[in-house]
Amino acid sequence: MTGARRSAGTRAPSLRALLQLNFANYVPTSANILLLRRLVCFKFNPGKPGPARTCRITEGWKLSVKRKLFYGSFQNTNMIGLETLPDPTDIWEIIQTIGKGTYGNVYRVLNKKDGSQAAVKVLDPISVVDEEIEAEYTILQSLPNHPNVVKFYGMFYKSDLKSGGHLWLVLELCNGGSVTELITNLLKRDESMDEALISYILYGALLGLQHLHKNRIIHRDVKGNNILLTTEGGVKLVDFGVSAKLTNARLRRNTSVGTPFWMAPEVIACEQQLDYSYDSRCDVWSLGITAIELGDGEPPLSDLHPVKALFKIPRNPPPTLLHPEKWCAGFNHFISQCLIKDFEKRPSVAYLLQHPFIKQSNGKDISLQLQLANLVKVQQQESSANRRQDSIYMRKSRMRASKRTSRNMTDDLVTLEFLDEEAIINCLQKRYSDQQIYTYVGDILIALNPFQDLPIYTPEFSKLYHGARRCSNPPHIFATADAAYQGMVTFSKDQCIVISGESGAGKTESAHLIVQHLTYLGKANNRVLREKILQVNPLVEAFGNACTAINDNSSRFGKYLEMKFTPTGAVMGAKISEYLLEKSRVIQQPIGEKNFHIFYYIYAGLYHQKKLTEYKLAENKPPRYIDHERDTVMQDILTNSSYREQFEAIQHCFRIIGFTDEEVRSVYRVLAAILNNGNIEFSPIASKHQMDKSEIPDGEPLENTSTLLSIGSEEFQEALTSHCVVTRGETIIRMNTVDEASDVRDAMSKALYGRLFSWIVNRINTLLQADKSVCDTGSVMNVGILDIFGFENFKKNSFEQLCINIANEQIQFYFNQHIFALEQIEYQTEGIDATLVEYQDNRPILDMFLQKPMGLLSLLDEESRFPKASDQTLVDKFEDNLRSSYFWRPKGVELCFGIKHYAGKVFYDPCGFLEKNRDTLPADIVVVLRTSENKLLQQLFSSPLTKTGNLLIVYSSLVGGLVMLLAPLVDGTLK
Repeated sequence: MTGARRSAGTRAPSLRALLQLNFANYVPTSANILLLRRLVCFKFNPGKPGPARTCRITEGWKLSVKRKLFYGSFQNTNMIGLETLPDPTDIWEIIQTIGKGTYGNVYRVLNKKDGSQAAVKVLDPISVVDEEIEAEYTILQSLPNHPNVVKFYGMFYKSDLKSGGHLWLVLELCNGGSVTELITNLLKRDESMDEALISYILYGALLGLQHLHKNRIIHRDVKGNNILLTTEGGVKLVDFGVSAKLTNARLRRNTSVGTPFWMAPEVIACEQQLDYSYDSRCDVWSLGITAIELGDGEPPLSDLHPVKALFKIPRNPPPTLLHPEKWCAGFNHFISQCLIKDFEKRPSVAYLLQHPFIKQSNGKDISLQLQLANLVKVQQQESSANRRQDSIYMRKSRMRASKRTSRNMTDDLVTLEFLDEEAIINCLQKRYSDQQIYTYVGDILIALNPFQDLPIYTPEFSKLYHGARRCSNPPHIFATADAAYQGMVTFSKDQCIVISGESGAGKTESAHLIVQHLTYLGKANNRVLREKILQVNPLVEAFGNACTAINDNSSRFGKYLEMKFTPTGAVMGAKISEYLLEKSRVIQQPIGEKNFHIFYYIYAGLYHQKKLTEYKLAENKPPRYIDHERDTVMQDILTNSSYREQFEAIQHCFRIIGFTDEEVRSVYRVLAAILNNGNIEFSPIASKHQMDKSEIPDGEPLENTSTLLSIGSEEFQEALTSHCVVTRGETIIRMNTVDEASDVRDAMSKALYGRLFSWIVNRINTLLQADKSVCDTGSVMNVGILDIFGFENFKKNSFEQLCINIANEQIQFYFNQHIFALEQIEYQTEGIDATLVEYQDNRPILDMFLQKPMGLLSLLDEESRFPKASDQTLVDKFEDNLRSSYFWRPKGVELCFGIKHYAGKVFYDPCGFLEKNRDTLPADIVVVLRTSENKLLQQLFSSPLTKTGNLLIVYSSLVGGLVMLLAPLVDGTLK
């Protein structure tokens, strides 16, 4: 996408082959990536694709674009000479395009002699008749006419010297469409097919199969799309491209062929078991799956990739209707008979024709035919034509995919014919240009940040994706949220959606949309509760987000939101945890960046409410902490209407969630006090003993801060300019230098903001906690949403970037484990002979960071405890103890070290690492703040902090909190 920016110096690894969700090491060239549980999002800016790489699925399962298959007795080619076939234009004239077939287009044609109409499959240019076409031609030609089998009018050849000749297969016209189209359109209207009509359709299909089997033909591709209807209500079997002709010498077949979701277990088994075979009862299984399709609209396992479905079908119990209780016992029993896994015990077509469910249509043929004809007429009037699902055919190590499948507009990248970088980028770019921002990668969803509002997140879209199968609608983030919700309710198991990626990829907005859809699905009886939950993200983001060089709304903290539900799926509360707030941003921001949003919102809002004086804020001069552009910042704050509107939105959030007016005023006073505190300046004063001292030449900011915090100004000044040292039981007062006093001031500001942010989060949790009277605590279920800061690589990277990137390393490891390692273990457990996918395991770099006592974070903690430690001693300690290829010190640069992350190399400037990690607040300041008459301030400084900012237990360093954040990802307890 033009205009998309990424941090300077970031080098994105090349995109590797996408197979079995192979997204390891994937940060696409010139693109930012966001990963959700089943979602991946990009800030899209496609560059030159790298060298093409083809993809191997597993040993024994390979994609093939060849049309040629091998069919036992039909291996001899060129039995039919093209020159012997008549020219179709002598008899037939194309009058209308119907659709696309597997290898060519389908047209309606007019017979020039008698005016009758037919359908013709015009195949792609060929020079010889290959085995598959020859097989279908042989079967069609040998079959006697039957009312439930499509009629064959002949094969023709139209020569063309320029484009090559076209083969014509002329068949009976069934312009009522397929039964799949019929049921799909019914379900779109929230209707289902009458059981009597289902019985009638299955009866017609059984009669057609009986005719085939009597003529020793196995269809091998029975499915809804291969059962066509006529406008008169007739039922016809079609498509004999993979059918098999049996002989006296060969009554069984061993070719693994068909459309995956409908394939019988014994047919799939032939792929791996060379001595295995099957008979015509494989068609019975496929018909049973088709029966489920007529009830549910989709075959079982249709949400899976076809290859994975092929693994599951032989191992899973026989499938049933999604809601068997909604259908009569006869229909359920018929399906169960068709889907007996041991085909030797499976009934024949002749036996099933006598099944009570099928026999109920006897004597009602005419009325049911008319009823079906009326349905077909309604469908034609609505002009709803659906694309037929392509078949995938296999024999040994060959699989056929539709040659005509669009490489650009596929909904799922793993179905691309060629899994190389160029094809993937082209597909995503094409979809993006058509505003199709979502694309699946197997079980994951990719989202391309559109940088504009799209009208696809309304309640109508939430309704569309509610409970729908994944393949029923285009890819969407609501589908991801819905899958997590349905998994929670169906399996009574907690779910988690993990969000990570580079800044600007759309993580924050994606989190909003997930919460929006989950609250819709939860259908809280308490409308107030739903509104409260929706206000959580905007509120915490106002305090935790800021404008950076590459993102105007960058999250500067990690957030884990748990939405809580009853066992029946009703939302009943929420809990939020926050991690690693970038408190250093309060006192200083990089060039071109801003402080946290809330400071600008409150300044603008109080100005328009004419309350700046009440909160001791100047109208003509910006506070030092937000004075990043002295000439324009005040004008921007006071005249930018968006700041005022955001302030009003924050007030609305406070009110809806349940904060009292007194609590909100206290929050504003603390924020104003931080801004005034930053204006306190120090100057050196000389002493007789030549000791450095400091004083405050301008007392106004000090008085303003003291007033807003309700503390004594003299005590406050003393705490800033001096500190107590206890030696051998004696208390000594030592004066602070200008630099020391400035550090105390800034440490106080960071502590005030950090603890205020933590208090707001805790208060939200109190106001949104689950009602124990509604549901027992032990039965509460959760959907967690983990939204952390994105991977960062700037010209200057400091302590904050290190923490952020370590967290992203752990998310990448978590992703690798669940997508690759655990999947491979499952394959091995099931005895599947699959070649293991190679991926870059980043566990070694995580060990370098997290191991005790010699990991980087442990070494940083250790050095932070030494009073005389310096930036130089820290880097020296890293170099002496980190024996890893992922760490190095660049030559010619004193204070710098490099880390080879999964997303690229990053150089870190260690200046300030020790102080930022210590995160100390002088005891003198704490004592003064505890004397405040403000209840909120008393609470903030009377309780210690946990690693997440909750006011309970003290941790000695920031990296301690980082380790605690990452622990659930390391041991796999993140649900």
